[in-house]
Amino acid sequence: MRVDILTIFPEMFTGPFDHSIIKRAIKKNLVEIHLSNIRDYSSKKHKNVDDYAFGGGAGMVMMIEPIDNCITSLSKERDYDEIIFLTPDGAQLTQKMANHYSMSGNLMILCGHYKGIDERIRENLITKEISIGNYVLSGGEIAAAVLCDSIIRLIPGVLGDETSALSDSYQDNLLAPPVYTRPYEYKGLKVPEILLSGDEKKINKWRHEKAMERTLERRPDLLEE
Repeated sequence: MRVDILTIFPEMFTGPFDHSIIKRAIKKNLVEIHLSNIRDYSSKKHKNVDDYAFGGGAGMVMMIEPIDNCITSLSKERDYDEIIFLTPDGAQLTQKMANHYSMSGNLMILCGHYKGIDERIRENLITKEISIGNYVLSGGEIAAAVLCDSIIRLIPGVLGDETSALSDSYQDNLLAPPVYTRPYEYKGLKVPEILLSGDEKKINKWRHEKAMERTLERRPDLLEE
């Protein structure tokens, strides 16, 4: 998989992509992440990427020209399965969505800033708009890192145990059940006996029941879906 991220702050991705799961995926050549600085595609003398909004109002707006130049340039080199814009009013990111995009070949992600981007970009260049939650961030970079992590960890070969992702929360519209590790007893607190029984069928049944209980208690809306 190849992921192209369009941003005005490429240095913000240094930390998230240089550690843990994503670093492992890159090292195994399972994913390529390329950062494009939108300022490099601006025709302005000082590489400006924003301007005042027509009609007035507070805040600046990212201009259409540098973003169009960047998207057009990259699209000449390869076809993209999706050109994604991260925005608070986009479709809510879900595990099902992450599963879908983990099977992609090429993805492009646009990180917005300021008061937003020129609407003509959204109407004519973007193929999917995604939100990571009902709140507003200062820019799309953190959201892009979240989106990449949710997708890349699902690519076969990225996780040490490929079955691990199958038991994640939301995979079956259920939250994950409780998990325990050594020691068996700590300050009088013990691990449920069923988990030490060695009976895989009973353990799986217990885990499913606990997942149902936790989902009903914390996210009953998932069961309705």
